[in-house]
Formats: sequence, C-alpha cells, structure tokens
Amino acid sequence: MEIVVNAVGGIIVEVGKFVSKCIYPKIENIVRFSSKIENLRKEMEKLTKFRDDIKEKVEGAEGEGYKPKPDVIKWIEDVHELEKEWESMQESIAAAKTLSYKCCPKCSLRSEISTQSHNIRDQLCSLIEVGQNFGSNLVVENYQMKKVEFIPGTSIEGQSAATRNLNKLLRLLEDDEVSIIGVWRTGGVGKTTLVKNLNNELLKNVSSSKLSFGVVVWVTVPKPPIDIRKIQAQIASRLNLQVDNEASVESIAGKIYQRLKKETSFLLILDDVWEAVNLDDVGVPQPEYPAIRKIWQLLVKNAGDVANLEYIKQLAKEIARECGGLPLAITVIGSSMRGKTRVELWEDALKSLRMSEPHNKDVEKKVYMVIKWSLDSLESQDIELASEQRSKNVNKKRGDIQSCFLYCSLYPAAIPIDDLILCWWAEGILGEHDTYEQAYNRGITLIESLKDACLLEADTMEIFTAKVVDCVKMHDVVRDVAIWIASTFGDEHTSVIQAGIRLTEISHIKISASVKRISFVSNEIEYLPDCFTKCPKITSLLLQDNEPLKKISQEFFLAFPALRVLNLSLTSITELPSSINSLCQLRTLILQSCFALKELPPVANLHNLQVLDCDNTVLRCLPQGMDNLTNLRLLNMLLVDLKSTNKGFFLKLPSIEMLDLSYSAVGATSFEEISSLQNLTYLSIKVDSSYFSNRDYTWMTRLKGFLIEVGETLIYVPYNKSMRAINVYKCEIFSNGELSGMLQFASDLYLN
Repeated sequence: MEIVVNAVGGIIVEVGKFVSKCIYPKIENIVRFSSKIENLRKEMEKLTKFRDDIKEKVEGAEGEGYKPKPDVIKWIEDVHELEKEWESMQESIAAAKTLSYKCCPKCSLRSEISTQSHNIRDQLCSLIEVGQNFGSNLVVENYQMKKVEFIPGTSIEGQSAATRNLNKLLRLLEDDEVSIIGVWRTGGVGKTTLVKNLNNELLKNVSSSKLSFGVVVWVTVPKPPIDIRKIQAQIASRLNLQVDNEASVESIAGKIYQRLKKETSFLLILDDVWEAVNLDDVGVPQPEYPAIRKIWQLLVKNAGDVANLEYIKQLAKEIARECGGLPLAITVIGSSMRGKTRVELWEDALKSLRMSEPHNKDVEKKVYMVIKWSLDSLESQDIELASEQRSKNVNKKRGDIQSCFLYCSLYPAAIPIDDLILCWWAEGILGEHDTYEQAYNRGITLIESLKDACLLEADTMEIFTAKVVDCVKMHDVVRDVAIWIASTFGDEHTSVIQAGIRLTEISHIKISASVKRISFVSNEIEYLPDCFTKCPKITSLLLQDNEPLKKISQEFFLAFPALRVLNLSLTSITELPSSINSLCQLRTLILQSCFALKELPPVANLHNLQVLDCDNTVLRCLPQGMDNLTNLRLLNMLLVDLKSTNKGFFLKLPSIEMLDLSYSAVGATSFEEISSLQNLTYLSIKVDSSYFSNRDYTWMTRLKGFLIEVGETLIYVPYNKSMRAINVYKCEIFSNGELSGMLQFASDLYLN
C-alpha cells in the first residue's frame, strides 16, 4: 500500500510540475498584462523615433542626389509594417483591459494579445539591432544619379521632317529665353517618338554646356481625369525619392519641389498630355525665366517699391502669376495697387483674382479677372469719396466712376476728352446741377483715375484746321470687357453698341425697352428712318462719324422722348428735322464738323439744353427760339453773323459759362451784353474794330480764359481754356492806344 501511495505521489508531483510549467506563463500573461502592454508601447515609440531619424537622413541624402541602400529602404518599410500591425491591435487591447479577472472564459483574449505582443517585441528588438548596425552607411557609395536615362523608342534617323523638328527643339532648349515648349498636333503623327528621340539625343550630349541639365525627368501623363499622385510617383521614382503612399498630394509635392529646387537646371518631359497639368500641384518649381523677370519688373514699375516690401513681395509675385504673364493685366493691377502698404489689401486682391470668372468667352480669362477687379476696386474708392462728401452735407451726385468707364465703351477709337465730359455731365454722372467748370474738373479727375488704373490711355486726334485735341482711348481687350458689362449689367448701364462695323442702315435693329444708350459711331449709315423702335429710356444716342448720313426723317427723334445726349458730328446732314424740338430732356447737342449743315430748326422747346456745340459748321444765323434756352451753359458756333442779333439776345442767356463764337463778328451792343454775363468764364469771339474807344474792361477779370479777335483776321490761333489772348489784324488803326485797356488783362498778343 505504501509503495502504491509513493508511486501515486510521485506521479502527482511530476504532473503538477508539468501543469505548472504549461500554465504559469499564461497566468503570468494575464496577471501582468497592462504593464507589459505599456512597456511595449514605449518601445514602439522609441522605434518610431529611431525610424524617423533614419528617414530624415535618407531624405536629406536624396535631396543631394544620393541613392539610399536597398536594405535601408526595406528596413524603413519593415518598421512601417510593424507599426501597422501594432496599430491593428489597439482596439483589442482596449477591450482586454476592461475584462474582469473573474471572467475566466474571456481571459483567453488577454492571453492571445500577450502572445502577439511578445512576437511584436521580438521583431522590434531585431529591427532596432539592424538599424543600429547601419550607423552612417545609409546610401550607396560612389553612386551618381544619371542625368538622362535612355528611353526605348523608334529612331527618326533618315526622316528629314522629324529631324528638322528635333533640331528645332534642341535649339529651343539652348535658348535662355525659352522655359516651356509645347509639341502638339493630332494623334498618331509621331509626337511621342520625336520627344523620345529628343531625350536620347540629350543623353548623347550630356556633357554639352548648352544642353546639360541636372536631371531629365520623363513622365507619361495618365489619361483624364488626371491623377496627380501617378505623376508624382513617376517623378519621385526618377529622383530616387522615397514617398509614403498614404501621404497627401501636398506633402509629396513639397518633397518634389525641395528636391528639384536643388538642381541648377532640370528638364521635365510630359508625354501624352490631354488636358492641362497644374505643375504647382505636382510640386514642380516654375522656371524663373527672363520673361518672368520682365513681368515682375513691370509689376514693380506700376505698383512701386511697395511690391518689394518683405511682407508683400510673395503676395505680389502670386498676383503676377495669377495674371498669367499678360502685360496688360500686370499693368492694370500694378497701377491699382500702387502705394498700398497694408497686407490685407494685397491678400484681398489675390483672393478676388482667384475667385473671379470671365463671362465673356472671347476675352482672355486672366485679363478679364484683373480688369473687373480693378474696376470694382476703383468703384469702392469712389463710393468712399461719395460717402465722405455726403457727410459734409454735399447732396449732389459726385460721379460714378464705373458709369464713366462703361460710357467709354460706346466709342470704338479715340474719344475727345471735352466731348466725353460733356456727355457725362448731360447724363448726370458728374452732378448735373454743378457748373460746367466744376463738372469739367470732376471729369478730368475721373479720367486720370481711370488712366492711373490703365483702364484708359492718353491719345490725341487731329481735326479741322490741323487742330489737335486731347483724347483718351481704351485698349481693345479692356473695351471688350466694358462692352460685356455695359450690355448685361442691368437697367442702369444697359447699352446697344454697334460701333465701327460698317452699318449702312439701322431699321432692322431691335432695341429692348430697358436700353439706356445706343452707339452707332463710325459706320456708313445713310438714312435715319421714320419707324424706328420706340426707346422710352434711352438717354444717349451717338451717331457721329457717319459721313454718308445726309437725311434724317421727320419722325425719327420722336422715338427718344428721354434723350439727353445727341451727337451727329462728322455727318453730311444738311438740316435737322423739326421733331428735334420735341426732345424736351435734351441736355447736350453736338454737331461738330457737319460741313453741309446750313441752318437749324426752331429750338424753343429745348428748355433743358445746356450744351450746343456747332463747331466747324457753316451755320450763318442762330435758330429761332434760341432766346428760350435759359439753361444754356456752353455755346459754340463759328462763322455765325451776329451783327443783326436782336438787342437783348445775350441777356436772355444768363447761365452761359463758355461762349465760343470764333470768326463770328459781333457789334458793339452785343459785346456790351456779353460783358454783363455774370457766369461767363471762357470767351472766344471776333469784335469789330470800331468798338474799341473809352470802354470799361474790368469785367474781364471774371474770365479765366479768352481769345478776342479784332478786325478782319483770318489767321488761325489755337485756343485753349487757359489762354488769355488778343489777336489783332491791321494793328496800325489802334495807334492811339485804344487796346490798352483790354491788353492789361491779356497774357498773349498776336499782331498781323
């Protein structure tokens, strides 16, 4: 019995040892679970930091053109895989930590995780040991990246046309002025073959100073929609850049950018391009070629030194890039930003350019965005000025700069400044109740603002008797933008512009009831019909420079009851229909250089007329009802016989500010009446020599400019508003000093 007991006891002891040996590690895993997991977490963090240090050194070496050793690359990838395995365990670890020790059926989860952790720790220790053995030997010794890699393809040897194209490409690559080359044509004509031969030709000439690039990168662009990542992957592979497939496009672009910036020069060949590739998104640095430098210099020239301020320069360069390298766009926005030192203004300008979209598809997108932004910027400044004026209790409308700009689009070429301001004034843009001088000054201010913003350009025009007048004009593209806005911007600015297109008749043209302005300038219109579309809102009708125009139907003007501006200059009309007397709202009537126009119909109903300009016509007498024009501010008539004018005629024109009656002789009575006009500031007139004896000329102190011609002079003296001149014919008749009283107010004397 004792033997049996001893035998059984020995068996139990051995079984106990065996069971203890098998179970104890599992129990230990369960009991010490949390502490082991925490230790492993810390070790994984150390491995990650170690990996990041080695990766940073590798990337730095890549940037210098070195190639990492394959086992280093594999080690980095192995660490990444281990990190993924560790990350995949985190959810299970969190669940295991919440289990109660009494939940024995579930203890197997902790045991399983502990086993996985042990395996990870073994791999971790091995990776740390391998990584430490690398030391500083991370790159291939004596490795030099090939500047050009051979691209297999069909040779073009013996093909004369293809060879000529290849030589042309090689010459372009040698040209320092060229930074981007496009090769395009229909599919299947050999573009890819040509460019492959170009690549391989560069391989032959790798030592040539002119054709030597730091690296030549070949990329086959994926079919649309373009996958930027695939392009980046090809470039990274060529540059031996190690990139994380899970990294963002922006992150990879940054690495490519930094690597290529270290090259003195590089050539990127994009094959099979079907749509635009944004190189900025890819990470390819834009070349700083001479044209870019010229564009930058142009921006600085127009914006001033403010563009070179440290906190503005980068924004200014981005704005220049947004302008697409177009000189007009650069000039316009540079002028608009001149002197602006607040960074917020530059940021807002850049944002506005990036957000804008063109509405006129015939206009270059970048130019459209810049012109629209510049105009909006000027408009906001003008609104601020108007608000300031209102705060000073100035209730008059001071001038809408956008309306002024859009009005210029009615003209196809040079615009005489004086005529333009008269039209703006008549339209009420400049403050319709201001004096002519105030309106003129305001108009000049707006014109200068538009010129400073490069939305208008200075010009001149030579007219009758070799007289040169100051003009402005619009660049063709600027005018295209203005026409679109003027044609679609709503009721306030809606215009129909049919200028300079060789129209011969207008009866077929349909005009909507909302149109405000019509321009038929510089056409070949022969006749203005009776049955023209009723235009109840039109305020400006421009018909000048239609030389064939001889006749206007009697009923034509009845279609324009709200008309304020009518220009019939440079036409061949011999008379005006009586219906013009129905234009009760008319403010400005311009009939310059109508050489066949001999008389005007009655004008008694034109009570609101402010401007009557008949310069260079052959009118011989004043129209009936002229003495009813009590609001007339500017009267310009040449060669009119005023000697027979009824006494008191000029006294009925009390508002006259500018009176140009050059070559029109007036008698003593009329001249006396003119001298009593209190608002008169500018005068050009011909006076009979018999007038000058014992006269009082102190009234001339009111005049800011004058040209008084005495006697039968036919010598042309160019007149401008600032001159104070007397032109005398046969001066010997004034030997007794008859002119001395007038001469004291003159600055110039012409003797014939």
